[in-house]
Formats: sequence, C-alpha cells, structure tokens
Amino acid sequence: MTPQGCTVWITGLSGSGKSTLSDAIARRLDDAGVANHTLDGDALREGLNRDLGFSRDDRRENVRRVGEVAQLFVDAGFVVLVPLISPYRHDRDDVRRRHAEGGRRFVEVYLDVPVDVCEQRDPKGLYARVRAGEIRNFTGIDDPYEPPLAAEIVLRPGVPVDDDAARVVALVTSPD
Repeated sequence: MTPQGCTVWITGLSGSGKSTLSDAIARRLDDAGVANHTLDGDALREGLNRDLGFSRDDRRENVRRVGEVAQLFVDAGFVVLVPLISPYRHDRDDVRRRHAEGGRRFVEVYLDVPVDVCEQRDPKGLYARVRAGEIRNFTGIDDPYEPPLAAEIVLRPGVPVDDDAARVVALVTSPD
C-alpha cells in the first residue's frame, strides 16, 4: 500500500537513536516502494540553516524552517522523516498545527531515552565535550528538553530498532 504523504517527526535527546531509527524506517519504506526522504538536522544546519546558532530563538527558527520544508515534501507525496532533537514542545506543536491546517498528516515519534543512556552512547562525543566545559546550553544537560504530551508513538530502549521501525511503518502505511 502506498500511503499519502506525511511527516514522521522523530524527537528525542542527542544520542537517543533518532538517525538510526530514521535510517531503519527509510529502508523499510524503500523496500515497500514508498517514496520517502529524510530531512537530516545536521545536513540542514550546514546548508539551509547555517545562519542559525543554538539560542532558544535560533532553535525555534530551525524547527519552523524544517517543518515548512517537510510540508513541501508531503505535498509531493513523500513520507518525510525528520530526526531532529527539536527540544521545545511548543515548536513541535506549531509544526503539527501547520500540517493540520493544510490537511497534511503528521506523526510524532518520541524516543524516550534517559539522558544517562544517551550520554553512555555519545555517538558524536558531544556529552564528553559538555562535561569538559567546551559546549554550553546543551539540550538535556543545561538546556531543557520538553517531551511530547501526545506523541503517536513513544519508543524506549531495549527494543530492536528494526521492531521499532516496523511499528512506525505500520502506522504510516495504515489508512488514516
């Protein structure tokens, strides 16, 4: 079954597994012949959002811009995967609202992974740099992360990523 376009917004702390999950979902969608595209936060910060820093206002603008780009892909019929920390609930809710106003589907996936687990994983070495005093205002340490209140899917550690990806794909490819 080919679903209509939708945005799958994957949120959680740095090191929670957003990119890993997104990659697994993309592989499953590819195997099913479903058009999809990933809006990678790091890549967007190197291009479209290179003028933004990590202040609260810049983080909000980053999420807003990514949400607008996601809508363009949804309108073209893609399942858009957005693995983005997006720390502030209000900003994610605004993206959801904008999607709803345009009749677009929005699925929020929250990776509920404790900060100590993320810090143990530390795939980019960011937590080590925070602890060394090299990075300030880091989400989950000295800057807030506001978990979603009504995510369509909440995922926790201990489940194989392929099982989590299958769960997300099942939701995305099911009729509304």
